Amino acid sequence: MEFDEVVLGRRSIRGYKPDPVPRALIEEILALAMRAPSSMNTQPWNFYVLTGEPLDRIRAGNTERNLAGVPHSREFRIGQAFAGVHRDRQVGVAKQLFAAMGIARDDQAMRQDWVLRGFRQFDAPVCIIITYDKVLDGSDDTPFDCGAVATALVHAAWSRGLGTVINSQGIMQSPVVREHAGIADDQVIMKSIALGWPDESFPANAVVSERKSVAEATTFVGFDS
Repeated sequence: MEFDEVVLGRRSIRGYKPDPVPRALIEEILALAMRAPSSMNTQPWNFYVLTGEPLDRIRAGNTERNLAGVPHSREFRIGQAFAGVHRDRQVGVAKQLFAAMGIARDDQAMRQDWVLRGFRQFDAPVCIIITYDKVLDGSDDTPFDCGAVATALVHAAWSRGLGTVINSQGIMQSPVVREHAGIADDQVIMKSIALGWPDESFPANAVVSERKSVAEATTFVGFDS
């Protein structure tokens, strides 16, 4: 694909075919993603790539703890709840997704099932856990760099026909993830990325989130008007 095709065509995929993804293809995608820039070439990122039984154990543990009311234990800080325009955008994409899936506002069972899909990494055949070196904890550059590598990863995957969705639900129960992924103590768990072959029959996969315009986001200084 041309670069513009990848960026403009990519969308978050929340429904996957069960077909396995070859390890060699994942390694190829990671190699591309790791060309992302990082602060002073620190390259703080590491990846734990899961499939099969270990991933199923994480799905089960995440779901069981969530249904039991176990408090979330995300290692990378969450911050305050969204408000104002940021909350409006969060609600906006949720409305798009619920409409696509036919989930009514008062259908609590379906809404809960939708939330649990996130804790199950959207039932994708592969989950990539992004971590960073704990020695860098507290540096604002480090999560910025991990965001860059995550963006590069999802674009590299899309260019090869694979879908992804970056999500936090999959790592909210960090003890479960750390145990079954074998994540080293010197790592901080940051994000999870579901990955697999898109199921084009899954309604939410057709949703394209709305974006603010360049004019809204940008201030030009020193340019001729």
